[in-house]
Amino acid sequence: MGGKYHHGDLRGELVRVSLDLIAEQGLAGFSVAEVARRAKVSPGAPYRHFATRETLLAEVAAHVACQLADRVTAAAEEHPDPADALAAAAGAYTRYLIERRAGMNVIYAEGLHGPEHVGLHEQTRRLTDVFLMRCLTVAPDPATALELMEQLFTQAHGYGTFQLDGVFVKHGYSTDLVVRKSTEAARAAIAGRIVGGAR
Repeated sequence: MGGKYHHGDLRGELVRVSLDLIAEQGLAGFSVAEVARRAKVSPGAPYRHFATRETLLAEVAAHVACQLADRVTAAAEEHPDPADALAAAAGAYTRYLIERRAGMNVIYAEGLHGPEHVGLHEQTRRLTDVFLMRCLTVAPDPATALELMEQLFTQAHGYGTFQLDGVFVKHGYSTDLVVRKSTEAARAAIAGRIVGGAR
């Protein structure tokens, strides 16, 4: 490429550009070559910081998990009621997914499960712990809390995906409306687990 990278932190810039690329094109549009082009460096430059495509993607996924944990924590902390806090956390996940096209689909992308991706595993654990600890405060037992966490992640991701794929757009839904619907669905799921117990 003509011109060199001058900002000093190429590693951080590659992660930032990767996040923006995924936000624009989804995980399917991610490639090291395109990241290098957007960062205005040679196609080989990223490999001086990340040995493989998966190494770069794992770093990106760790940032996604970290940002999600921060987002859902902040959303939950606005509500003193445990059920409302957990529902708000689910809505925050949906909003982040719509904004960044990144969530569990990136965190659990193919090739990122190896033990070498320590940073990703630590941030993934942090994100799931944020949800699980809040599920434990409302569920009647640990098994139900795990089931509830799985359900909330699935619902929250589904609402975001429907918006990204144009399903809700066809109905004229705004992002705010989708997030509200996701939050309401989460609240219903939480109420069901509280009332019904383990299922």
